[in-house]
Amino acid sequence: MEVKPGYKQTEVGVIPEEWEVKRLGDCLSARPDYGINAPAVAYSDRLPVYIRITDITEDGRFSPEKLASVQYSESDDFYLSDGDIVFARTGASVGKSYRYDRRDGQLVFAGFLIRVRPDPRKLLPAFASAYLATGTYWRWVRLMSMRSGQPGINGNEYSQLPFPLPPLSEQRAIAEALGDVDVLIGGLDRLIAKKRDLKRAAMQQLLTGQTRLPGFSGEWEKVNFADIADKTVKWSIAGGPFGSNLKASDYCPEGVRILQLQNIGDGRFCDDYAIYTSEEKADELLSNNIYPGEIILSKMGDPVARACFVPVADRRYLMASDGIRLAIDPQRFDKRFVHDLINSPYFRRKAIEASTGSTRQRIGLFELKSLPFLAPPLAEQTAIAAVLSDMDAEIEALERRLAKTRALKLGMMQELLTGRTRLV
Repeated sequence: MEVKPGYKQTEVGVIPEEWEVKRLGDCLSARPDYGINAPAVAYSDRLPVYIRITDITEDGRFSPEKLASVQYSESDDFYLSDGDIVFARTGASVGKSYRYDRRDGQLVFAGFLIRVRPDPRKLLPAFASAYLATGTYWRWVRLMSMRSGQPGINGNEYSQLPFPLPPLSEQRAIAEALGDVDVLIGGLDRLIAKKRDLKRAAMQQLLTGQTRLPGFSGEWEKVNFADIADKTVKWSIAGGPFGSNLKASDYCPEGVRILQLQNIGDGRFCDDYAIYTSEEKADELLSNNIYPGEIILSKMGDPVARACFVPVADRRYLMASDGIRLAIDPQRFDKRFVHDLINSPYFRRKAIEASTGSTRQRIGLFELKSLPFLAPPLAEQTAIAAVLSDMDAEIEALERRLAKTRALKLGMMQELLTGRTRLV
């Protein structure tokens, strides 16, 4: 490949001539060290907060959703400081990294993480953290893991990671530019989280009748979940076990898509898992066919009885044994109202109470049909569904904006971290 003037070919790709390539170990103020080799305990504000591999998101942030603590006599030696970066050293998450952010509070790091401290006179932590999200870095992770024969990279191996090193002034400019985009991403993340909280609160109020929309009054009707189904559809709530009827030879690269448990999201269809069978096999298993616009529920999982609409991409689908098909009686129920009701905290509590299983919850069809709830008249259902649908549309618009901003950052990284675009 021809390299244009002012650039050179290196082991990290084509970079400007005045940039250097250094090993990570040559850019640290101390040797890499390992975290605490102790189990996590229940979170306590009297103990340090523990950061483990599972607490680091795919985009390199600390997730406070499942806080844990650690009880260890020498934990003071393992607190993260400004500029510290930790790497996952083993398992499927090897290569994942997190740069400490003091806004996350005081954290001590676990034994499956490796801490490095970039020397700010050579390598700015913010620049280093940005490089650790590039495809070049992840290719190095895959190669290093293959050399060792297992998914794992130790501290000495991380020290061998090659880094493109612009002058410090350019590192700073690149880090600041990408940091500005991170601020936009963080703001959108927080706004989306706030909108989701507002929607959950609205669901709790509107779907239980605690708050009534203008123009509606009167008592709601007490019904069971079985009353929702369209009685003209013979198998309106069905989930026959057909798994044993399908052999490896029944699967095809295309045909009728089989909706698996993995596809049933909590209020949304998850499209990243697709398997198919033939039209002929789907005809044999006609009672397991499900159609666009209908609702599919999960019999098991976390959470149990989650539901989503069947997508309109195909004319029909085949439902797996852990799914329940629900065709709504249009004379009495608004299907959007029912969809939101099923995914509401109000209904979810009832489903969990009726489920069985200690490690994985499961709800039977009989128990599901027996769940009681209050239903407003059809007109009020439709009005409630419209309010919640508008809130969903606002959240989806923000999510699209967030996806575009993340794509913009990836493009900027590709330009700035290779020197194709120069800021100084």
